[in-house]
Amino acid sequence: MPELRTIGADDDGVRVDRWFKRHYPHVTHTLLEKLLRKGEVRLDGKRAKAADRIAAGQAMRLPPQVIHAKPPQRDKPDTEPKHLLATKDMGSLADRILYMDKQVIVIDKPPGLATQGGSGLTKHVDGMLDSLQYEKPTRPKLVHRLDRDTSGVLLIARTALAASGLSASLALRDTSKVYWALTRGVPKQKNGVVKGALAKEGGHGPHGRDERMAMTEEGDEGAKFSLTEYAVMATAGTEFAWVAARPITGRTHQIRVHLASLGTPIVGDFKYGGTDSRGKGDIADKLHLHARSIDIGRPDGGRLQATAPMPPHMVKSWKLLGFNPDDKSDPFPPKKTKKKR
Repeated sequence: MPELRTIGADDDGVRVDRWFKRHYPHVTHTLLEKLLRKGEVRLDGKRAKAADRIAAGQAMRLPPQVIHAKPPQRDKPDTEPKHLLATKDMGSLADRILYMDKQVIVIDKPPGLATQGGSGLTKHVDGMLDSLQYEKPTRPKLVHRLDRDTSGVLLIARTALAASGLSASLALRDTSKVYWALTRGVPKQKNGVVKGALAKEGGHGPHGRDERMAMTEEGDEGAKFSLTEYAVMATAGTEFAWVAARPITGRTHQIRVHLASLGTPIVGDFKYGGTDSRGKGDIADKLHLHARSIDIGRPDGGRLQATAPMPPHMVKSWKLLGFNPDDKSDPFPPKKTKKKR
């Protein structure tokens, strides 16, 4: 039977064909074109085209050929087979599980590990999900993404129902994600909001590798509204600040762009802060951005809450600056718990 999948905030603005490549890499281009031509893939009930741009909250109808697509078999692969990679890393993702039940797994993604594959990437979370299948008949699915060098809470759905429900919660903003960052410089306001349109700036490297997001004007081509709440948790003079950020929208590199726009780029974020984002002394030049916690509506009507400890390089920086890496305070109003029906 066909399956409905709600488009999540992380996929807002993505082309239909690229969405399939991201979530169903085993579906060949030829098969996808055939399904689109026959009208078997629908977006909010209408025929979808490869070049259509999808929006968060839309419903994608997927035919059985997509749901049950399997990876092609190769007799002599010219690179290390993905299943060997997954086997070799069997314990790595399992060791990073923060929470697991019949519907969902929450892991603590380490910095430096990509969420999904791309040009030149052979190791990524998506390629290791076989190790988390356990007793389930189907492979787990990523619900959202984190940048390669961003650490912390990452949701993985164990069933199609959970994937659809959690994606819907993200699209409808029935979620609160809190990030911790170390900024170079201190924001002028202790608490504030950064909002405005974001759009992609073309990259000049191979495959657009140096592509950036930039603040722009509403109405510009590709511009999407973005909003981030932030709070300064502590400061070290005027050089560094521990900032908690809660993105209300889910645009690419949103927090990184927004904090840089305040004149306080995240330490280690050379893409948006340049040399101004360098550390100092024993403060490492690695990206200091961590998905600290999540509070999200579950398909069963309850709520899922999880918190991830900071990675070693951030713990070291916190201690050097006199901050408490185990602080449990939350500067943002909590989501109200919904009663199960």
